[in-house]
Amino acid sequence: MFKRHKSLERKRELLFQGLPQSTMKNNTRNFHSLSQLVLSAGPLKTTTAVKHSKTTHFEIEILDAHTRKQICIVDKIHERNKIWVKVTQTSTIHDVKQKFHKACPKWYPSRIGLQLECGGPYLKDYITVQSVAASSIITLYFTDLGQQVGWTTVFLAEYSGPLLIYLLFYLRSSYIYDVKESSRWPRHPVVHLACFCHCIHYIRLLLETLFVHKVSTGHSPMKNLIKGCAFYWGFTSWMAYYINHPRYTPPSFGNRQVIASAINFLFCEAGNHFINTVLAHPNHTGSNACFPSPNYNPFTWLFFLVSCPNYTYEIGSWISFTVMTQTLPVGIFTILMTIQMSLWARKKHKIYRKKFNSYVHRKSAIIPLIL
Repeated sequence: MFKRHKSLERKRELLFQGLPQSTMKNNTRNFHSLSQLVLSAGPLKTTTAVKHSKTTHFEIEILDAHTRKQICIVDKIHERNKIWVKVTQTSTIHDVKQKFHKACPKWYPSRIGLQLECGGPYLKDYITVQSVAASSIITLYFTDLGQQVGWTTVFLAEYSGPLLIYLLFYLRSSYIYDVKESSRWPRHPVVHLACFCHCIHYIRLLLETLFVHKVSTGHSPMKNLIKGCAFYWGFTSWMAYYINHPRYTPPSFGNRQVIASAINFLFCEAGNHFINTVLAHPNHTGSNACFPSPNYNPFTWLFFLVSCPNYTYEIGSWISFTVMTQTLPVGIFTILMTIQMSLWARKKHKIYRKKFNSYVHRKSAIIPLIL
């Protein structure tokens, strides 16, 4: 022990040998000051690591709903007959479709149908991925919906065709019918009135589609557009051919029947327009969560009796047009439109009863006290 202390003192003498005496004293003083500073600062604290928020990612497995064959590879994460798409928890189904479209350009988002299970309903674009996720891996089934068109295009095509077709039969009757027969039989005033009412109806529909209705941003299959155009255009051609025919016979009760039905037709058209305006702006606050209610306009008072008065007025217009022209094609078209609109009204009435039962529990769907 004594020898060890002797060796340490010897090393210190050799270390400071050759240094001036003042330098040795200064070094000793500096070392003492540094020691006191360290002791007064206390124990050293470890710096806390900065925590970074971790974003949850979901891996969406997309399978072909029909063949389950491989479609493409995304992010180089693949298995046979599968597609893997990485998305965050805030992503929506629309974002998934966008990523799917980048991997498979031939399928644009409106053409992609995604389901949680085969045969189930298609997921809406606004649904978040997190709301349908049971784990970090989600399995969705892909269906090709075919060529799609916007709803505005569908309505404009369906309504512009009848307007042009009817005017073609009315203005160019000599090219469609026999020239001699057309000049021999003068037109009855109801023919001119029928053309005016028919044009008023479809012009109103076109203007409301462009400026009144809040058309959905969704899409409709191309086959629905073809079926709708075939229905409206075909019946318009049939009606226009009979009404503008040179041998067309006026209604049985003459002008009284024509004038009364024409007034009722214009009344229903006005009512339909005001109801559509109310439906586009449900209340003064602009909230779509409120059931549409009548206002100071008498045409909107039908809301007290039925939940879908726009369909009621639409059926009234076509019944009036049938009575005014007294033709079989118009009658058949009116019956088919009444059946279709009754189905639409009952479907909407059920939705209204679920959301606003206190408003509609005593109302009918389309015909007061009947349907």
